[in-house]
Parts: sequence; structure tokens; C-alpha cells
Amino acid sequence: MKPQVNIVVLVDVVGALSDQTLNDGNLSLVDDGRFDSSGQGTPDLCTVVTAGQVVQWTAIAVDVQTPVEIRSITFLQPDGHGAGALDDGDAPEHESTAPDLKVWSGIVPSYLVPGAPYRYRLELRMHEGPNSVLHVDSPALMCA
Repeated sequence: MKPQVNIVVLVDVVGALSDQTLNDGNLSLVDDGRFDSSGQGTPDLCTVVTAGQVVQWTAIAVDVQTPVEIRSITFLQPDGHGAGALDDGDAPEHESTAPDLKVWSGIVPSYLVPGAPYRYRLELRMHEGPNSVLHVDSPALMCA
């Protein structure tokens, strides 16, 4: 087993800020996992992982003049709503308490059900201002 899976978060910052969305070609997610993840190159990436594996997200801006940072990664409840603490033993519902980062990582917990996608909210901050934070709820992790 590869000890770490890397997910690259490639953002067209100018397009995202202009369109006020990370969809419509403004966000591309790819991973280097050893399994066949679905949705490579789209916001709908479903990365296949194994329990205990480290997952690392790295944000990269297409426009080098405007920075992009990971503001938070929040695992959603199975119904797709709300978020909570990862250590409650129910669902992978973790929100990073780290400051804005270009790199964020976490360990895949052992209690995830194999074959079930665990969706997460990826929240990105681009530059500054009232409309600088955008998010998508479409990516997921799934245990093999």
C-alpha cells in the first residue's frame, strides 16, 4: 500500500472569481492513488483510499499572480448536511482547524465503510474580499 495519496487542487482563480463558482471548468482535482479513482480532472473526484493512509491536498493556482489557499475541508454527514467532529465514531465529519493553507492532510480512519463515498466540502480562498471564498461539495473519499 502506498502510504500517502496526493490530491492536487488546480484552480483557475481568475475564472472562479469572475464566475463566482468553482464549477464550469474553474476547478480540477486529480490524485496519484494506486486505485482507479473516478472523476479525475473534475470537481467530482472520488479518491479511493485505504484505512490508515495519509491523504494530502495541495492547492495550485493556474494564475500565478493570484494565490489560492485551502480554507477548510469538511466531511459531510451521510445525508449531505452539516458537519461535526471526526472522533465521534459515527461518520467522517472533520473540519480542519488549521489556518488557510496551500497543503492540508489527514489520516483515513479505520471505521469507514468500504465502497461508500464520503463527500467533503472543499473551501478555497482566493485573494481577499467579500467574494473570495468559494466551495464545492462534490469530491469524495472512498475506502477500497
